[in-house]
Amino acid sequence: MSKATTGRRESGTLRRNLGLWAIVALGLGYMTPTVVFDTFGIVSEITDGAVPMAYLIALVVMLFTATSYGKMTVAYPSAGSAFTYVRESMHPNLGFMVGWTSLIDYLLLPMVNALIIRLYMEQMFPEIPTPVWVIVYVAIVTAVVYASMKGTSNLNTLLLAYAVIAIIVFIVLVSIQLSQGEGAGTLVSARPFIHEGMQAQAVLMAATVVCFSFIGFDAITMYTEEAKSTSLMPKAITLTVLLGGLIFLVAGYFAQLRFPDNTPFGEFTDDPLPQIGLLVGGQVFQVFFVTAGFVATVASGLASHASVSRMLLVMGRNDVLPKRFFGYVSPKTRTPTFNVVFVGVVSLAAMWFSLELISAFINYGALIAFSFVNATVIAHYAVREGRRRTGKDVFHYIVMPGIGVVLTGVLWANLHLDALIGGLIWTVAGFIYLVFLTKGFKRQAVAFDENQPVTGFNKVPEDELDEAEGPRRAP
Repeated sequence: MSKATTGRRESGTLRRNLGLWAIVALGLGYMTPTVVFDTFGIVSEITDGAVPMAYLIALVVMLFTATSYGKMTVAYPSAGSAFTYVRESMHPNLGFMVGWTSLIDYLLLPMVNALIIRLYMEQMFPEIPTPVWVIVYVAIVTAVVYASMKGTSNLNTLLLAYAVIAIIVFIVLVSIQLSQGEGAGTLVSARPFIHEGMQAQAVLMAATVVCFSFIGFDAITMYTEEAKSTSLMPKAITLTVLLGGLIFLVAGYFAQLRFPDNTPFGEFTDDPLPQIGLLVGGQVFQVFFVTAGFVATVASGLASHASVSRMLLVMGRNDVLPKRFFGYVSPKTRTPTFNVVFVGVVSLAAMWFSLELISAFINYGALIAFSFVNATVIAHYAVREGRRRTGKDVFHYIVMPGIGVVLTGVLWANLHLDALIGGLIWTVAGFIYLVFLTKGFKRQAVAFDENQPVTGFNKVPEDELDEAEGPRRAP
């Protein structure tokens, strides 16, 4: 899960200087290509060796959703989130609930990055106690974000290139080994996609896990106001999902052929990336491979930590959360320091949770957001604009998003049971909070889209807000 940055303001506006491939590169950076190896052991175990099939299903679902995101960026070119689309096309209260549910993955993304780093370090330096790595990592990331919330898209491109090169080298090494009889002993096989004994329910459950790999493609909608033309956005979103999905699919295919089961990983199936590097290329390649995953994860951690701190700032300034704490911006650092520390404290829970469970919680919020984005296409185009009178309109604005709703709903229903229970508790808490905020639905729900303007007393000046806001989220 890689990172991205907001554009700089000039005369109160964002500069339109991002072309198609610059936006796609930012989206791919958010998705972090190496994450396919972090979840490989978990997914391989669930599917009995059909990781590519899980990615194929997830890719199909995400393509439908990406198409819907593209349509909504045209309808609302200055907005960039599921809750904005729902609020504007359906109802403010429903938009609030979608936003609240999505907040769970914003809060947990910094934690999952800390968890992945913990799993890397446990394998590389097993003699050092686990809590040390989490505490050190969280302290460093919190300190960096505390001091400055800025980054650069050039860094994203560099990190993306490093990750892609590592994956290409991996595929070359694995191809040589497969031709020499190791693993499945062949370069061409249908087994990673379908084989005797494979259970459809298990593959669907695995598809919900790998959806975690795609989280972040929707983040590029935040660049709508910085794109050279808003017409680029639908194509950029689709290309991001398609290219990211192909990377996951190809990498997962070769990894599955090389490791038909999890036996070589021993006790490290929860995140086998370091073991994959060691077994494929020895200690030198292991260092290279782990470094690719490590750097991308750290950068993703910085981005996700910064973005959720920014969202909490907007929620505080707009009176969704207590303004005195969450709406505070330090006059010295010009960052929402209380929020940054708060997110750091939450991230310390990475000492105890598993990657499978946390990714399931994150997917709970993300899949609900994706489902509603598909639904907003129907609400906005087919219902509000009445574009349902021709076969072409019915296909584009009812059938396509309708399939997207069904497919994301199927994945949502196959989430980890603990994630469903915990997520529903979070959703109910949000509903109770909504009743409180609206005084029993007597007034409109307050928006907390991180792209919304900061309102209320002591409004943050434009230059401070540019410092205070961070990149959107990242896995």
